[in-house]
Parts: sequence; structure tokens; C-alpha cells
Amino acid sequence: MTIDFGAGRDSGIWSILPLEANGPGVRSPAGVSHIKVRYNRVLVDYRHAWQAMKEFTDTRTGDTPDEIWLLQHSPVYTQGVAGKPEHLLHENGIPVVRTDRGGQITYHGPGQIVAYLMLDMRRLGLGVRELISRMEGAVIDLLGDYRINSESCREAPGVYVEGAKIASLGLKIKKGCCYHGLALNVDMDLQPFFAINPCGYAGLRVTQLRDFGVTDGLEILSSRLARRLRMRLLPA
Repeated sequence: MTIDFGAGRDSGIWSILPLEANGPGVRSPAGVSHIKVRYNRVLVDYRHAWQAMKEFTDTRTGDTPDEIWLLQHSPVYTQGVAGKPEHLLHENGIPVVRTDRGGQITYHGPGQIVAYLMLDMRRLGLGVRELISRMEGAVIDLLGDYRINSESCREAPGVYVEGAKIASLGLKIKKGCCYHGLALNVDMDLQPFFAINPCGYAGLRVTQLRDFGVTDGLEILSSRLARRLRMRLLPA
């Protein structure tokens, strides 16, 4: 299987993050050996990442290890399958891509960690709602490591700090497997969010880790997020 973002997953732009096999205190369910985590050090075009996720999912077998891809995108708006065009309030030169994930419109750009989860949900024994809850929980755990109180909202999936959204979620489920994932705002230009109704909610405030004094770099935060995700996905 060849996945190409302009360079394959095993090229020099990817790193296997230096994490313990499944994180401390984490064991794999039956049939799950591990979740491989890959970190990309360059900006990735959204369409290339989307095509790579689809190819990975279409060609995986029952023995294919699950993977988490951590990366940043070049500036782009993505519109979910049920996305309404009126949630793009005005054009500003940033491209809009209609994609196959759930949800409405959101923005991706430099300074935001995107975690794509290529998981065999049946093998993990997870339904959609439970998976979303565990993804949100991983972000909440990570923010808690920095003494930031956050919460999720069942009616509007994602993670919020003081009513402002700091992480968004969106998934595609196909033949018992998922792709797409979550986006965590770290240290980015938030101005593009003002051109949309984020996730379809007019007036929704958006925030980022920098606003709460977090100064750790993207690679450190990506590693910690991956660890928290694996702890939630493969509980002891």
C-alpha cells in the first residue's frame, strides 16, 4: 500500500513519535497489537491527506494496524457532507473543500494540530458515540495536564474552554473503520474563523492553547496528544 502526500508515509518528512508502545498502563484489546503514530513535520495539502486516508481505509485488511497521523494543514476551510454554504460568511481567498466527514464548516491552518485516526472500530469494540467521547476525553485530559479546565458538549461535539471551542471533531465511518479525526488549536491565526460560522454555529467563539499560557511546541504537544488518545482508545 502506497500513501503519498507528495512524499510517502515512510519518507523523511514523517517521524514515528518516541512514545511507549501503548502508553503507560495501556494494554491492547484482543487482536490489536498497537496503534502506530506518525508525525509530519511539514504543512500538508488537505486534499492529499484526504486521499491518503481514503486509500489507507480502502486497502486495509483485518490485520492492518491502526494508525494516528499528526500534522498541520496549509490554510483551508473544509465543509462536511451536510454542510450548508451559508455558514461561509464571506470569501477571503482561502480555498473551501467539500469533504466526506460529518459536521459543518471549519478551518485548518498552521499552528493547529490535526490528528487523523485510522481505526478498525469493530476490532476496538467502539461505536461512533463512544469513539467521539473518547476523542473528546483525550483532549480534555491533555488540557488538564496544563491545568486548563475544559468540557465537551453532546449536542455540539468538540472541546470547549470557558464556552469557546478549542478542538473540533469529524469522522467518516466506512465498513466498520473510521478516518478523519480532530483538530486542536494551539498557536495559530484565528482570524479565518471570523469568516465562517464555526461548525455551523453563528457567533461561536474559538480559542487556542496559546491564550492560556501554553508555550510547548507542536511536536511536544502532538506527542502528548497521541499518548492521551492511545490511553483512551486502549484502556487498561
